[in-house]
Order: sequence, then structure tokens, then C-alpha cells
Amino acid sequence: MTIRKRLKAGTVAVAAATVLVTAFTAPARAAQDTPVAAAGHEATQRALDAAVAAGVPGVTAQARDADGVWSSTAGVGDLRTRAPRGTHDRFRVGTLTDTFVATVLLQMEAEHRLRLDDTVERYLPGLVRGNGNDGRRITVRQLLNHTSGLFDYLADETYVATYLTGDGFLRHRYDTVTPEQRVRVALSHAPAFPPGARHWFSHTNDILAALVVERVAGRSYEDEVRERIIEPLGLRATSHPGEHAGLPRPSSRGYARLFPSEPDRVDDVTEMNGSQGWGDGDIISSTGDLNRFYRALMSGRLLPPRQLEAMRTTVDNPDFPGSAYGLGIERFTTSCGVPFWYHDGGMPGSITLTATTEDGGHQITLNYNSSWGAETVLPVLEAEYC
Repeated sequence: MTIRKRLKAGTVAVAAATVLVTAFTAPARAAQDTPVAAAGHEATQRALDAAVAAGVPGVTAQARDADGVWSSTAGVGDLRTRAPRGTHDRFRVGTLTDTFVATVLLQMEAEHRLRLDDTVERYLPGLVRGNGNDGRRITVRQLLNHTSGLFDYLADETYVATYLTGDGFLRHRYDTVTPEQRVRVALSHAPAFPPGARHWFSHTNDILAALVVERVAGRSYEDEVRERIIEPLGLRATSHPGEHAGLPRPSSRGYARLFPSEPDRVDDVTEMNGSQGWGDGDIISSTGDLNRFYRALMSGRLLPPRQLEAMRTTVDNPDFPGSAYGLGIERFTTSCGVPFWYHDGGMPGSITLTATTEDGGHQITLNYNSSWGAETVLPVLEAEYC
């Protein structure tokens, strides 16, 4: 789920009431990139420490700006052993996957292999039909800026109970789930509104966008992301899990509060079948790789000017006042007036956010190894940019 939905609801699909977890702050550790002194990031470190004090088990973060790279951690990566989080940890990025998919589709548009205003029906004939859903009325652009009106499959109570909460998660965490299965869950519901009426984030859009990539390319979306983004940028910590359930090393454990009736219970949810996030949350990466990706994206290394302008063309997000959503990326302005582009995402046991200035000159990426604590993310961004 996205952090914007977490903040609005005050809870998450994989968490219940908040309880504090005893944690300690680990010292900052140098990254592979040229490190800089902690000077200039003291407020950011305090915000990371505050997130841990508020109950997040552990945080790993990296900032990149004109002065170099600053990497730091707080808290623990393993509640059992008390091992600290690492600056090179790999983790599930959740819906930051959207930005990778949107970039591929925009590259394809630049190559004249598709048009943003083509209908979904053109590429996925007959798939989006039933209960008032009609792929003939929805465009690729509307998938990417989340104005399609399609029901979010993660809002389906049965799906959540089966795969994301309580005993359902524990029983089904290793199940393979196809993208078509998840799309069918969404299409069992009527659309929330007519296509183009407003913005409403739906993970169903993300799955369909990845399926469009495959139809245009004639091969897997994973191959397209790897050859177009991961390999050219040297993102060595970034990968797709397929149906693999574990995380590559180095990594920390991930935790969730799966049982609302047991608010003090914390479960280790590190392992889950990667197929359950295919196309809308399956990518695994690191803070350094994500900063490198968004830096390259905003500085024009991945998209021609016309496509980058299209990505930055936004619609208002009525669910998050002050925020506007483009194509696979969102814009927000801090309390001190600094505008930035960002994407956030969550998977069981993981909350991730990357923010970048529009010129690509200053990024920060952070990851929590928990499904709770989203309310402490914005103070980190305020500390870094203000």
C-alpha cells in the first residue's frame, strides 16, 4: 500500500494499533559512494532517531546532494539478535515500482511503439470488462496518473484477509498469485468513478501498466526494466524476485502487526512470494540505487525532454492536499517552500520513500523495516529539505 493511504487511514492493511518497540540507535556507517561528514544532516539524523523512538524497529537512509553522499541508520534490523540496520540493506520498495514501469512506458512512447492516449483495450483486449469496467474508455495515461477509476484490488476485504493480515498472511505468504488473479479481484467491483474524473490511487492500474509493457515488448516487464534502467545505471542492488520469497543479502528482517485484536503482537514477515507484488511492488533495491535512479530520471538521462515533461504533468491528489500526481511520480512542497518529487510504497514489513528535487540535485531515500510508522516519514523529509 502507499503511504498516502496509510496516513489517511491512520493504519495499514498489514498493521493494527501502534505500540512502541524497544530499539537502539546504531551509528552511521559509510556508503560505497564518496561519504560526507554528518554536518548538514544532523536534523535528518534526529528525525530518524525519533522514528525509532516512536516504535519503528530500524531505519536505513541515504541523502545525495552537491556535497556528496550521506548514509546513516537508526535502530535494529533484527529484533531477536539486536543487529543494527545496515546502510547497504536491500528491501522491497513497494509502489516505487510504479516509477520504473512509467519510465519504461515513456521510453516506448519516445520510440513510437505506443501512445499515452491509446486505450488499454488496444494492448489488453477483453481484459478490462465487466461490472461497468471498460478498457475501451481507459487510456495508458490514466493508468499512470491513476485517474482510471478502477477499483483498487488491495481495497478488497477478502483479498486483504487472505494475503495481507492475520492467519491469512501466515498461511498464504508463499502462494504464487498471478497478475491476472489480482486484476480479476478488482474487476469484481464496479469502478469508483468514470475514467478521467479524478485521481485515486489504485494498485490495479500499476498491474495493468506492467501488462501493457509486456504486450508492447513481447517479453517480460522485468526484462524491460533490467535492460532499460537497471543495467545502464549500474543498479547492482536492484532486482526482481520472481516467485522467490526471501531477500538478497545484505538485508534486515521485516515486521508487521498482523492481528488487530493483538496490538502487542509483532510478526516477522520477511519472507513472502514475490509474485504477490508483481508489477506494483515487487522490485527489491537499496537506498543508494534508488537515489541513483531518481537522480538520473530527473536530470534527463532516462527520458527525452518531451516524455519527462509528460511525466511531470500532474493532476491534483484530493486525498493528500498539496500533492499532485504525475505519471508514476508525485509532487509535494515542504512547509519551508521547497518543492520535491517523490514516490512512496509499502509491502509487508517495509515502508520506503524516495524524494528528489526537480533538477535531480538532491535526493533522500529511507526505508523502515516495519509496516507501521508512516506518520514519522514526513518529519524526515522536512528535516532534510528545510
